[in-house]
Amino acid sequence: MAKLSPPPIQSKLDIQLWWLTAVFIAINVGLFLWQVLSGVNITAPSLVDAIHWGADYAPLTFLEEPTRLFSSMFFHFGLIHLMLNMWALYVFGSVAEQLLGRFYYLGLYILAGLMGSLLSGLIDIHNTFELLRSNDASLLPTVSAGASGAVMGIGSALTVLSLLPLLPKQRFILDKKTLLMIMGINLLIGFSMSGINNAAHIGGMLMGAVLTAIWYMGQRIHKPNLAIVVGLAVGIISCYLLYAYCMQQVQILEPVWRQILAAMRAQLHF
Repeated sequence: MAKLSPPPIQSKLDIQLWWLTAVFIAINVGLFLWQVLSGVNITAPSLVDAIHWGADYAPLTFLEEPTRLFSSMFFHFGLIHLMLNMWALYVFGSVAEQLLGRFYYLGLYILAGLMGSLLSGLIDIHNTFELLRSNDASLLPTVSAGASGAVMGIGSALTVLSLLPLLPKQRFILDKKTLLMIMGINLLIGFSMSGINNAAHIGGMLMGAVLTAIWYMGQRIHKPNLAIVVGLAVGIISCYLLYAYCMQQVQILEPVWRQILAAMRAQLHF
């Protein structure tokens, strides 16, 4: 993956080229250390701790605390989960930040993470309807968290750029074979292994791809500022519409989800 890797850090100036990515990493690592110092298990946090620190649990998120759609992006289920996401964030983010520009990169990161959380919630809504029909306990909502939706959005952004003709003065030449392989392997693992929230990955990837395509067109027609406004507007409106649709479905499920949430609270004492 040599073509994708950021250049060696030789001075403070080099680090400043991707300082926002470093801030994202510092926030995630700092919160993780804070959690561990507060007594959270470093390798396998309990569900109570995960919920306490802002993880996403669809009945709680959509019925009472929608901020979990955002806060869940900064909680990780143990050190390995954190390290994998932070390594991917470093590799993808340090390049994407310089290609897309810091402001658009920030918007893409947040919107990809939110879309991942929302698509995950939509799957929980769908599964609950199936649960009512089949009485299959495996379809109960699950607790999820992690930066992978946002990270996959950045990876998707780089993949889209690698497939398109090079822009004039493009800073990095991206290896499309490597990027396609990495993204494909991540999706395959998500589909084949339990415990991985593939919906969040797919949601992040879709948002990253759409926003990057809009940004690219803006560069091609020499209207980059217009593309930034349009891209972020499309991302915000998409998240709002999906959230509104989820809330519409949640109104139907509310009695059931209230019972599930009450049972979860009784079991975990939160």
